[in-house]
Amino acid sequence: MFNQLKSKKIQCFQISGICLLLFLSGLISGSGAALNLPQRHMISTANPLASDAGREILRAGGSAVDAAIAAQAVLTLVEPQSSGIGGGAFLLHFRNTNRQIDAYDGRETAPAGIHPNIFLTTDGKRRPFKDTSRGGGAVGVPGLLRMLAMAHKEHGRLPWAQLFERATQLSENGFRVSPRLHQMIRRTPGLQFFPAAKAYFYGLNGNPVPEGHLLKNLPLANIYRRIASEGPNAFYTGEIATDIVRTIHTAVRNPAKMTVWDIQGYKPKKRQVLCRSYRKWHICGMPPPTSGGIAILQIFGFLEKFDLSSMAPGSVEALHLISEASRLAYADRHHFIGDPDFVNVPTNGLLDPEYLRVRARRISLTKSMGIVEQGKPPRSFKGAFAAGETDEFPSTSHLSVIDSAGNAVSMTSSIERAFGSRLMIHGFLLNNQLTDFAYFPHRSGLPVANAVAPGKRPRSSMSPTLVLDGSGRLFATLGSPGGSRIIAYVTQTLIGLLDWGLDMQSAINLPRHVNRNGVTELEKGTSIGKHKHLLRQLGHEVRIRSLNSGLQGIRVTAAGLDGGADRRREGISLGD
Repeated sequence: MFNQLKSKKIQCFQISGICLLLFLSGLISGSGAALNLPQRHMISTANPLASDAGREILRAGGSAVDAAIAAQAVLTLVEPQSSGIGGGAFLLHFRNTNRQIDAYDGRETAPAGIHPNIFLTTDGKRRPFKDTSRGGGAVGVPGLLRMLAMAHKEHGRLPWAQLFERATQLSENGFRVSPRLHQMIRRTPGLQFFPAAKAYFYGLNGNPVPEGHLLKNLPLANIYRRIASEGPNAFYTGEIATDIVRTIHTAVRNPAKMTVWDIQGYKPKKRQVLCRSYRKWHICGMPPPTSGGIAILQIFGFLEKFDLSSMAPGSVEALHLISEASRLAYADRHHFIGDPDFVNVPTNGLLDPEYLRVRARRISLTKSMGIVEQGKPPRSFKGAFAAGETDEFPSTSHLSVIDSAGNAVSMTSSIERAFGSRLMIHGFLLNNQLTDFAYFPHRSGLPVANAVAPGKRPRSSMSPTLVLDGSGRLFATLGSPGGSRIIAYVTQTLIGLLDWGLDMQSAINLPRHVNRNGVTELEKGTSIGKHKHLLRQLGHEVRIRSLNSGLQGIRVTAAGLDGGADRRREGISLGD
């Protein structure tokens, strides 16, 4: 069933005094025996310090959820531009004993006092994104910690307080600023206009803290001590909640009205996981309010009739077919997906086998469809929606874990764009996830499924994914950051694993290409750029650009656990 793994080079990655083994692999699996693959447990995150913290928990007998919590606490510190306790997340958990998957929704919510025209000018025009995405009016009620506490209550093994020890130590003693963090500070416009963020991310000379600088975060260490001893309510009630509200009310840009009642009242949700068979596999994803699970399952439904295994990775044929299937899924995503607690999302209809089969007829091997309209899904659909315009940016993070009992986590977390709202409080950044709502509440006289409303969760593209084999055994856990391109990144990696038989690192290394029902984007500096002329002859509008995925994944093989981390960022997989 599984390909032989490639031989691996070992490189020492020196960071904050720790020498970690970074396993680097080639683009395609080669011959030869695997080298000592981890047999017990593994974690893959976007930063070596976070992966090391998660592995420490696994070594202590912790569960996959325990390791995910410890790693996420460190990510809040060392990768603040991407995720953190001031944001939200979606988490899938696989329980090995009964092969059950739980889906946890920790997505942010809109405050009760939000206005439906928050993103519009007084004359009904769209406000510029730079105005709506910075400051208080962009902040949704954070959901991450309460969601993690819910998952820990059901699947944790170690005490909650123990999971914050490493993050607290690093916050207090400091960590070395990574190349990516330095570059993100340097490239993020307007960060220095927010006093708390400026004081932390810029030196006394007014320049971004340099690569290698020992950066301490004593306020975050204090917050972690309180969360560790008092539980998540330390964040959602009392002084911290009051300070969050005050920060939003007095923001130097875009002040807004959130209340302590909004924060105290936040509740995570358990959702029904979405699974669909694809060839001999079962692909499982997160349901709405994220669009990731539905869109990925649709793409595989559209592609099932094509023999992708006979096509070379990165070939024109494969690029064309995957792009055309993506067009169809993104058209439906843009039109139908919103918070299911507020709108009737036609989930069953969008995944109906006959609907997928009929819609896939539009895919031609010799000509692109161009921009397509949404379909007409059957069943469970009442009313009509208009498409909603949004902006989604790629500052998100993903982690994957498998523990010694064979349980697994796939979790994608985010504060939306780089450094979120730019508002920093007690050493962490607040999200700007409200800008994931549609700008206009109505279009052409019809309501927009993803329109903003009090207590509503904005649509997302986050796509934590689990793959099971035909017997229901875990095969892989994976996901990615990347804004609305996440769907494409995860889909292509899955195709690499399932159709082309690649190992995890090789599947992650594949050149990226994206079609969101428009331009076909090809990753700059990769081999697929040579196909731009042939794709144009097929009718594609082609653009070469940087596509900064950040995939983290683990595959279960007969030889052990096969981890991969996206070299486009700073991730690493660690296991024993």
